[in-house]
Amino acid sequence: MLNVPSPTTPLGKLKSLEPLAAAVAERRAGGETVVLAHGTFDLLHIGHVRHLREAKRHGSVLVVTITADAYVNKGPGRPVFSERMRAEMLAALEFIDFVGIVHEATAIPAIDAVRPDIYVKGQDYRDAKDDITGGIVQERHAVERHGGRIEFTDEVMYSSSSLINRHLSVFDPTLDTFLEAQRSRRTLGELTALIDKIKDFRVLFIGDAIIDDYNYVSAMGKSPKEHMIATLFGDREVFAGGVFAAAKHVADFCREVEVITTIGENCEYEALLRSSLPENVKLHLFKRPGVPTTRKARYIDKSYLRKLFEVYYMDDAPTAAAQEREIDRIIVDRADEFDLVIVTDFGHGLLTPSMIATLQSHSRFLAVNAQSNSANMGYNLITRYGRADYICIDAPEARLAVSDRASDVEDVASSILPSRIDCPRIVITHGKNGCVGYERDSGTVHVPAFTKTVVDTVGAGDAFFAVTAPLAAAGGRMDQITFIGNAAGAIKVGIVGHRRSVEKVPLMKFLTTLLK
Repeated sequence: MLNVPSPTTPLGKLKSLEPLAAAVAERRAGGETVVLAHGTFDLLHIGHVRHLREAKRHGSVLVVTITADAYVNKGPGRPVFSERMRAEMLAALEFIDFVGIVHEATAIPAIDAVRPDIYVKGQDYRDAKDDITGGIVQERHAVERHGGRIEFTDEVMYSSSSLINRHLSVFDPTLDTFLEAQRSRRTLGELTALIDKIKDFRVLFIGDAIIDDYNYVSAMGKSPKEHMIATLFGDREVFAGGVFAAAKHVADFCREVEVITTIGENCEYEALLRSSLPENVKLHLFKRPGVPTTRKARYIDKSYLRKLFEVYYMDDAPTAAAQEREIDRIIVDRADEFDLVIVTDFGHGLLTPSMIATLQSHSRFLAVNAQSNSANMGYNLITRYGRADYICIDAPEARLAVSDRASDVEDVASSILPSRIDCPRIVITHGKNGCVGYERDSGTVHVPAFTKTVVDTVGAGDAFFAVTAPLAAAGGRMDQITFIGNAAGAIKVGIVGHRRSVEKVPLMKFLTTLLK
């Protein structure tokens, strides 16, 4: 005989949305008033209890729904408690009648299922302008569409993030100490203001187009006749990478973005590349005859997302003279119309010495990343650029550029690299060690890494660079730029390939989570 939890026990209160909708409909048919509250409830505390108790006073049936783990948008390491644990904690409260888990980022599915007579939120949502997600407006519309209304409780809502940061030691001691110092300085307000400064920026990108091709396989074993491992193909994802991925990061922060790049003449992925770009991104696409669009096919163990090997499909010969002249003409005619020009140089042939010289002469603010990879090791150094206003590269790239693998990274950033390049702002990203930023007038800063949870490192440095370049152009201080950059990088290493970009709202939520 199955041991089914009684509806009156905590476990009996837990329901998926469809059974929850049926149970609530039955209670409503009996004349009862249904109240819905929704949130993350990562750490259940007295503020939550008072808020939910007041919510129950608005009706006779209280339903509480929570956001599933995969959709909690508060940055790496959150939620601290799993969806099941959070649901059980809520169900243990006697005055809560039902608890559900929503497998989407918003409360809309819960509202559509429950159709509450009253939807209850905390007082911090009373002014819709204070909600950076804009979700409260959508939720109000959904509630009213079903004939309900929204109410706000007056209880003081303590911050779960603040309590977690101060009492649960979820960060290592070095990061904990760093973040506590930032909280005491009220850094969050400064960072929010800096991000807001770039909302009307116009940004021009120039860089290599790359197709990132992810092939998920399972290892079967060694071939009996060859010295190699055989794998079984499982699935495939194809992403618009390179300059396209970088531009998408910026598009959610800045008003207008334009992209200059080249692809192969008969590129089978052209529709994918074009459709990947948001509406505020304009594309100047040049086609190179007789060559493929650069494609990097990675073969990945699907069990643990470990990359096994990769195959490049490309021709990295320099851009032909006719196209070089056309791109130079666009730069000369247009570059000074933009607040900044961002160069994502992956070393696959697009950026020629003539283009580099033109960019340096005509950009109001020039931000550069020159990447070293397995196809160009030692040939695509940041020193190709004699001048820039902001550069961002990783530690191996910086060491290659100055032929120095022994000096401290801070010395490379603050003295050795500046002696080779005329650039007042330099950032060197350093993986699990965080990043080092140098500013000519104020020296160096070091910001520790914000996460140790890494799903995929592809594109993390590009996300850091793309998000921070407009901030540098807006006059942000180096300590602000590197803090935001590390947050962007921490978000990106939790994303497989380019399934999603680093967007403004999740970034702001992560910064808030860190600094509460």
